Amino acid sequence: MESRDDFRSILPFLPLILRSSAVSWPPAVVEVLESISKGPSHSNVNSGQLFALAVTDLRNSLGLFSLHSSASLGFSLFFDDLMNKDEAEKWFGEVVPRLADLLLRLPALLEAHYQNASVFNGMETGLRLLESQQSGIVFLSQELIAALLVCALFCLFPTTNRGAKHLPPINFDDLFACLYEYYDVSLENKIKCIVHYFEKTCSDMPKGNVSLERKVLHLKNSPLNIVYPEADFWSNSAVSLCQLEVRTAGLIEDQLIEALEVDFANKYIGGGALSRGCVQEEIRFMINPELIVSMLLFSSMADNEAIEIVGAERFSNYTGYAKSFRFSGDYMDKKSVDTMGRRKTRIIAIDALCCPGKRQYGPEYLLRETNKAFCGFLDQNKHQQYQMPFEENNDEGEIGVATGNWGCGAFGGDPEVKVVIQWLAASQALRPFMLYYTFSLEPLQKLELVVQWILSQKWTAGDLWNILVEYSTQRLRRETTVGLFKWLIPSLYDEDPMVVDAPHTK
Repeated sequence: MESRDDFRSILPFLPLILRSSAVSWPPAVVEVLESISKGPSHSNVNSGQLFALAVTDLRNSLGLFSLHSSASLGFSLFFDDLMNKDEAEKWFGEVVPRLADLLLRLPALLEAHYQNASVFNGMETGLRLLESQQSGIVFLSQELIAALLVCALFCLFPTTNRGAKHLPPINFDDLFACLYEYYDVSLENKIKCIVHYFEKTCSDMPKGNVSLERKVLHLKNSPLNIVYPEADFWSNSAVSLCQLEVRTAGLIEDQLIEALEVDFANKYIGGGALSRGCVQEEIRFMINPELIVSMLLFSSMADNEAIEIVGAERFSNYTGYAKSFRFSGDYMDKKSVDTMGRRKTRIIAIDALCCPGKRQYGPEYLLRETNKAFCGFLDQNKHQQYQMPFEENNDEGEIGVATGNWGCGAFGGDPEVKVVIQWLAASQALRPFMLYYTFSLEPLQKLELVVQWILSQKWTAGDLWNILVEYSTQRLRRETTVGLFKWLIPSLYDEDPMVVDAPHTK
């Protein structure tokens, strides 16, 4: 394994050592894990406080710093105070020993992974660091992901050089520290989702696979790939607009059609999932915890990059959002499985501009956002179709896009502009449809009428882009202050619109 480039790239970020051409745990770690695996009667690990001490012993054996006192107190708070006595007894009596056993098997799981790693669409699939501007894909078994996530729960991943590589934190110590320092019931419920994941996988380990891919729109000419488009590309596009279905109720993750489900991401994948965050991306990472493994592999996204994860299983139900988020029990994921053993759940992580204000109407920012979404929605393997832009050929089948108000919450994006940007990107990527969840946002109340009117005009993506640029230019110059839809179709906003007329169609 030591001769493999993929293995060498990830080894500094794993808690294992390379010895005699094989990976292993240091002997002192094996001793502690074997003790824990035999149960609390042998290890004495029967509380959050003692679990934190065991984690500290493991970290010391790996040459890592001791746990921060707030993390230790967070483990104690959750498992000794917040978790009921019967659940805690089961957790320490049954689950933790199985987790320790899974950690003991991690070296063997990695060996098997690299032996079985194949080639997918011309790319190697072995576990490795997926750095910026390096398109690539990794296939991991759900069992290997579970073992890696146990490493995160036990806070065993080395943290040296993660910042230098622009990698987000992966250990769970910050999450438990936040629980203690900033207690909120939503934080408690985030941890409940993760605990449920470990309970479920320990009792019935899933047998599927998950793929994690860094997608790049290369900045220079590439004979094999679509390159990062300039404004003229969009202005001259002859591609027809795809169907857009407006959904005023429901959630992206609950839709049943096979579609790319958009993660309103931070440029550091996962955002605040392992700290205090509890909005769209973080919630998705809690109910599909296998997504967390992406935080081990992916450096931060640049403007021309997106991340696609296929096959992550959902384990939890929930209610609420942000402060009102609550774990509400088990979820049975019934999504069908593809020929590579992946559930047909396709998650696309794209990061919007953060707090752009009026800048979002500038041409370079419109281009950045549209290209970001296009990168996420595009299948580069269908590149040949883009050599024939006038054809309505679409080999993508029925895989559309399911999205919503991307970058419109804390990031402050204009929801009407963001709808159009994503519609352009989905159309140009030859997606057959886009499901748009409005989450009852007031500026989008008339979205369905706007979509019907635009489709009736038979506009191309280029036509709609040019309209968007014209409106945005007027917003920048303060020549208009109204929203895009009212600017485009003023009569829709009359009290009794008998005729839908739009002056801004040239």
